[in-house]
Amino acid sequence: MLYTGKGDDGTTRLFASKNGQAKTFGCDQRISKSSAIAEALGSVDEVNALLGVVKLSGGNTTAIAELAWHDLLADVQHDLFIVQAELAGAAKQMDSTRVEKLSSWVNAIEKELPPITTFFVSGGTELAALCDHARTVARRAERRVVDALEKEKEHKKELFAYMNRLSSLLYALARLANHQAGIPEEQPHY
Repeated sequence: MLYTGKGDDGTTRLFASKNGQAKTFGCDQRISKSSAIAEALGSVDEVNALLGVVKLSGGNTTAIAELAWHDLLADVQHDLFIVQAELAGAAKQMDSTRVEKLSSWVNAIEKELPPITTFFVSGGTELAALCDHARTVARRAERRVVDALEKEKEHKKELFAYMNRLSSLLYALARLANHQAGIPEEQPHY
């Protein structure tokens, strides 16, 4: 069945108790769907769904180092499930190797592009516009994650770093999409 009806009262379940200690799999705490943690979880889910659209638009064309757009973004999508699991209190945790992976991808892309001298207007190609859209949604999700964890007095260094690096990757990918298509970046008219 695709629904249980248990959330009809405006609540949902998390894996952990209020103090954030991970327990065995299985939900043990009901929270309001309007809580900061529910908002963070929903925002990360929104990024993941949008990356599905970007992934299909990039397809099997090479993004960097023989890695196709589809494969690169699928990898990120799987990482976002770890982000959500950690937020929900499951025994999963973001680690530094995943943050370093995003950093290495950003660095590899940056080597392919002209230096940044100004802001750019979103667009150019549809793929670039989708990457920019995903970047802004990722930034919002990052703010929601930080807010939720600050309210719980938790600092999750690797999780925060991953969410921050994700938007950098999406910005680099937007620029790369235009560059690969031979579309010059449009500077804003101040």
